[in-house]
Amino acid sequence: MLNRIKQLFSAKDTSHHILINAYCTVAEVPKPGFPHVLNARRDLSDPELQPHLNGFMNYLAQAGAGQMTQVRYHVIRHVQRVRQHVSLSIEEGAMDGFAAWAEAANAIVFMADGSVRDPQGRVLLPASGDDGDPQAVVPYPPQAWQRKARSDELLAARKIAVPATLPPLVSEPELRLRTPEDVLRRMLALFVVAIRAESLTGGHAIAVEDLKKRFPPAFAGLTDAERAYLAQETPTEHETTQFLWRYEAILVLQWVLGLQDGLPFADAICDVAAISRTVIERGTEGLRKQLAMRPAAEILDALDLHYRQHWATRQAILKKTAAPAALNDGVLQERHHALNWLVHFEDRDWDDVDTPT
Repeated sequence: MLNRIKQLFSAKDTSHHILINAYCTVAEVPKPGFPHVLNARRDLSDPELQPHLNGFMNYLAQAGAGQMTQVRYHVIRHVQRVRQHVSLSIEEGAMDGFAAWAEAANAIVFMADGSVRDPQGRVLLPASGDDGDPQAVVPYPPQAWQRKARSDELLAARKIAVPATLPPLVSEPELRLRTPEDVLRRMLALFVVAIRAESLTGGHAIAVEDLKKRFPPAFAGLTDAERAYLAQETPTEHETTQFLWRYEAILVLQWVLGLQDGLPFADAICDVAAISRTVIERGTEGLRKQLAMRPAAEILDALDLHYRQHWATRQAILKKTAAPAALNDGVLQERHHALNWLVHFEDRDWDDVDTPT
């Protein structure tokens, strides 16, 4: 795979044009308004793009000789969000026009010399693996920077300190949200697992067969890990505790579907009774009849804020200090997990969702 990546990007353009591979994170790439030859263009509907991106990320990691610098990490994160790959041949005199296009497309650029550059052509990662131009910046859409600024302001007001170097996250032009039906199915699956865990903890176990009769659609959406848990008559206490925490993720998904008014500050566990009433009183068919999603901007606001709060609690754990503003790391872990799943973070399924900070 590494050799294939090198061959692809070291190909020479015999027309005396500059060969450029642009990796764009936005869903709609603007039409190039400068002289160019389009060599190739593909999006995530092309089955070959995701394996290519995986290979490119592996190439970037190996090129660093095992040194995962902040710039290299953020470049790899950018590639994870890519939705369009565009290969162009451009005359040298058209580079200013290309820079404006690349900025609008939120693209990083791989050049034939093996360097990775920002939209203005500044070197983020040279082929040598050394540090690039200190002025080079991994691009993010304006909405992402604005959202980060709002989150930082809200956290500062609560005296929650997070470093300015924490990056922006996915924003509106890049977003791929789960569908309302997917969110409802996931919420119901989490609910039957959580209610089973709660009943075991309380010493009044609800039989899995009874749950299946009451909430049949929920069982169609179970993950492998959830199915394995429900198959056990006497799961371990650790497993049960893990699935009991899923109520916090259910709260997020109910909020996304408009079934809860808000996400309370993450300094206390959720109202389990209110979450359960929402499902039990409406029933699965009643919930399906009024499916709706909150605006994408609200979901992204929640993701950005919880990501930064989660960083703060993890730092407190590492330093063995109290979490700022009494933040609850367990609550944040579950909320962060649910929000990352909602936005297709790393394009992973539920059991494999990561929550890096």
